[in-house]
Amino acid sequence: MKIKKILGIAGIAAASVVLLAACSSSKDSSSEKEKVVFATSGATAPFAYQDDKGELTGFDIEVAKAVFKDSDKYDVEFKKTEWSSIFTGLDSDKYQMAGVNISYSEERAQKYLYSYPTGATPSTLVVANDSDIKSYDDIGGHSTQVVQGTTTATQLEEYNTKHSNNQVELNYTNENITQILGNLNDGKYDFKIFDAPTVNSVIKDQGLTNLKTIELESAEQPYIYFLFADGQDDLQKYVNKRIKELYDDGTIAKLAEKYLGSADYIPTKEDLKVPTGK
Repeated sequence: MKIKKILGIAGIAAASVVLLAACSSSKDSSSEKEKVVFATSGATAPFAYQDDKGELTGFDIEVAKAVFKDSDKYDVEFKKTEWSSIFTGLDSDKYQMAGVNISYSEERAQKYLYSYPTGATPSTLVVANDSDIKSYDDIGGHSTQVVQGTTTATQLEEYNTKHSNNQVELNYTNENITQILGNLNDGKYDFKIFDAPTVNSVIKDQGLTNLKTIELESAEQPYIYFLFADGQDDLQKYVNKRIKELYDDGTIAKLAEKYLGSADYIPTKEDLKVPTGK
């Protein structure tokens, strides 16, 4: 009887251990962080590029790192890819989030979710020092390089539609902005329209002394955003909450100063909202 009683107690104890282990395993499983794969081109300084050690950095990358720092819900992983692959990856849910100097467009807003703006990127016109282009009104009849699907490409395609008698020669390319500005510096093309922070960074870092910039006036403030795959509403809400916190505590301004060259390149408080379109 005594032996049976002891065995019975041992059996209960063993069952208790198994039950506790199962509960512990379930708890560990439920507490695992949700993985967020963040796509970026990694070749667009100062927004996303590789440093001397080959690590991804830049304004978009560092803002994203700050967003997910100490998160108990999400674990972010950065993936470097081609510009066009960012969007196909979002479409297939290979990537849940993206960021690399991404501006607003109605077409994108129909397919993806937008974050609050993180930075301001006023456009600038880049030409050779001896160019006869003095303003945006002078670009007709001149040549430039554009990347398919970008805001600049769309802008100039619309320009050509409105100026059929004096169109811009559009040369489509997969080269990055550093290469494009290098070609412009070498006299292969006549102008380039791009955001001021990037242009200023590349001209300085690459020593492109043959180039100058002309400020372009715009009716709308050009902001950049993070994009989310369709259906990532919870992720969007989390990121937007963190962006506002980073805006309020000055983190985004400090990152803009460090990577974009000025703390002025951040959104206004009034514009800290998701752009309309979807």
